[in-house]
Amino acid sequence: MDDEITMIADAAARIAAEHLAPFAETLDRGREGALEGFLANLKRLADNGFMAINVPAAYGGTEAGAVAFARVVEELAKACASTAVTVSVTNMVGEIIAAVGSEAQKEAYLPKLADGTYPAGAFCLTEAGAGSDPAGMRTRAVRDGDDYVLNGTKLYITSAEYAGVFVVWAVTDPDAPKGRGISCFLVEAGTPGLVIGKREQKLGQHGSATNIVTLEDCRVPASAMLGAQNAGFRIAVGELAGGRIGIASLARGIARAALEAAIAYAKEREQFGAPIAAMQGPQWMIADAATELEAARLLILEAARLKDAGLPYARAASMAKLYSTEAAQRVTYLALQLHGGAGYLTDHPVERYTRDVRITTIYEGTSEIQRMIIARDVLGG
Repeated sequence: MDDEITMIADAAARIAAEHLAPFAETLDRGREGALEGFLANLKRLADNGFMAINVPAAYGGTEAGAVAFARVVEELAKACASTAVTVSVTNMVGEIIAAVGSEAQKEAYLPKLADGTYPAGAFCLTEAGAGSDPAGMRTRAVRDGDDYVLNGTKLYITSAEYAGVFVVWAVTDPDAPKGRGISCFLVEAGTPGLVIGKREQKLGQHGSATNIVTLEDCRVPASAMLGAQNAGFRIAVGELAGGRIGIASLARGIARAALEAAIAYAKEREQFGAPIAAMQGPQWMIADAATELEAARLLILEAARLKDAGLPYARAASMAKLYSTEAAQRVTYLALQLHGGAGYLTDHPVERYTRDVRITTIYEGTSEIQRMIIARDVLGG
């Protein structure tokens, strides 16, 4: 199994180096052909099995597990964070459907995610008043005969512009205790009432579309409910834990790229008659960065191993996400510092890495939320 995972990760690294890395700046700057090239790369990744890594082979998935998923996301993020986050979220959507979907739902959606018929999947949970507190959502789903009618607004939805299917959370029992009256629905792109808003202008990860999604009397059949009625909050919490492994891996991938760029620059940049890599100060900075990234790797792989083994992994995933994303911030800023003034210019990719890594401590649960999760588990509360 380890050999198979290594082979999958190596394939991801090869595609990333050949197709994602050369295109990353074009995508980041929104130059001509950016969207077309991005979608072509997503299809290329689907053709190589990277859009449904933990989905059963019977539905077109790779069925390679969480460790393989973590390693693939890291290799893709090292080349292009915008592509990596799209892959990570799409895999989350596939995992949800595979885990709790009906047979009809699995047959309808999983092959299309796996083979790239759908360029991406979207995860519609966050709202203006329900970010770190998803149980506070206001989107409603009201039964009307054989259908449900959805109304509400979701924020910060990755891949909304080109997603083929949306996993949407909505309150189905407003009288239930908080968090217990939420259900989950699959809404296909193009469904009347599913309105994709403007693309948000972001600090980083420019190539990944982030949109407002509004549900305006959006009617879906009752068969579109994913999992049991009023069990949506549990589904969300479970899938977010797995998604945190992906974001931890993504952050580490960005930081690896930044550190490699800094090492190369330190070896060629001369000051006081010698490369700065020969000086103790930069050497110690690089040593600390390399150590932090190795610690992050071990935390990520342990969380993924536990998930693959079917063991409780939420605490390990939160630890991996917390440490890896915070370490990635430190390493990436250190890499920029080692570049000196040059690092602040768009001539060097470390500037992009610095912007791209910032969001990783925020999405899929902020660092503060991870600390709360970890503390409650440690304290037994």
